[in-house]
Amino acid sequence: MRVATAVAQDRAAVIALWQAAGLTRPWNDPGSDFDLALSNPTSTILIVRDGDEVIGSAMVGFDGHRGWVYYLATHPDRLKQGIGRSLMSAAEDWLQQSGCSRLRLMVRGDNLAARGFYQALGYNDQDVVTLGRNLD
Repeated sequence: MRVATAVAQDRAAVIALWQAAGLTRPWNDPGSDFDLALSNPTSTILIVRDGDEVIGSAMVGFDGHRGWVYYLATHPDRLKQGIGRSLMSAAEDWLQQSGCSRLRLMVRGDNLAARGFYQALGYNDQDVVTLGRNLD
């Protein structure tokens, strides 16, 4: 399994994967998220392909203080094949090469499957409350 960096031509396939994996939300524009990640030198999108099909992705960014992972997705027909693990390992490597020493990610509290996946990789709950406000 080879992890690669997405390019602009992967946009439609990556967004389709995010939709198939149930990661998109009406209040977020996945196209804008994709474009912004690729246009910024402190972020990228990592992908796994099977032939021409994108079957996994992870958006990775470093804000100068800590690294973040978003849109970790595995195609629903390809779960339990190590794709998510490979992407998280590649995300950690990308962040370390960027000078990052701390990685954080957000998971909805009721998403027990995702929480279990990350816990199996050595991630644990942090005693942090996330606050937010829409600026538009």
